[in-house]
Amino acid sequence: MASQNQTSKDILVTGAASGIGFATAERMSADGRRVWLADIDAARLDAAAQSLDGAVAMPLDVCDEAGWQTAVKKMRNDGANVGAVVHAAGISAAAPIAETSLAEWRRVQAVNLDGAFLATKFGAALLGDGGGAIVHIASASGVRPTAGAAAYCSSKAAVRMLARVAALELKPRGIRVNCICPGGVRTPMWESMDFFKAAGKRLGSVDAAYHEMETQGGCRFATPEDIAATVAFLLSDAAKLMTGAEVVMDDGFTLGAGGA
Repeated sequence: MASQNQTSKDILVTGAASGIGFATAERMSADGRRVWLADIDAARLDAAAQSLDGAVAMPLDVCDEAGWQTAVKKMRNDGANVGAVVHAAGISAAAPIAETSLAEWRRVQAVNLDGAFLATKFGAALLGDGGGAIVHIASASGVRPTAGAAAYCSSKAAVRMLARVAALELKPRGIRVNCICPGGVRTPMWESMDFFKAAGKRLGSVDAAYHEMETQGGCRFATPEDIAATVAFLLSDAAKLMTGAEVVMDDGFTLGAGGA
C-alpha cells in the first residue's frame, strides 16, 4: 500500500502490554510510526507506552463492543490517521473437553474470537476507505489439533476463517487482511500456565522449562520479536498482493515434525 502512504500512518496494536503485541508495537515505533497500544492490563499498558516514543496507551477489553466504540471515538477525536491494525490480544486455556466448563469455553471464545471479530469490524472502520492492513495473530494450534486444548484450538481455527472472510469483504476498500499462526512463542501467556510454572519450579528456571518443552516437542520456540518481524513484512509494500493469507511460524509443528 506504499502508494497510499500506509507505512507512515498510525497503527493500532491490541494485546500491546506484553508478548507479541508489545514486540510489534516496539518494532513499529522503531520504524517511526505512532503506535496506539490497547490492552486490558492498564498498569502494564502505561509502562509499555512510556517506553516507546510518542506511543498512546488506551485501556481496552477487546471483547467489549462499547469499549471499542469508545476507543474509536477517542482515536478520531485525537486525530489518529490509522493505516494498520494488529490484533494480538488473546488468552490460552488447557483442559480436556470433559473438564472444561461452558463458562470457561465461552470465556476463551469471547476473548479470542469475539475480540478478533470486533478488532476487524472497528479496525476496518478506523481504516475507512483509504486502504490499509489488518493482521491477526492466530495460532498453529488452530491448524493442528492438540488434545486438552479444545477451547483454544477452536477459537484460533475460527480466527483463521474470520480473517479470510474479512479479506474478501474488505478487498474492494483496499484493506488487506492476513493472519499469522505461530507455534510456541516465549511470552507471558506460556509462563502463566500451571504446567509451565511447575516445570520452571522443577527445573529451576524459565529458560530450562522452555528448553525441556522444545526438546520434548521437537520444535523450537519463537521470540515475540520473530513474530513482530513477520507482522512488519505483512504491513509493508513487499506484501501488497497478500490478503487472506496465513503465515505459519511453528518450526514444523503443523507438519507433525515434532511428533505427537
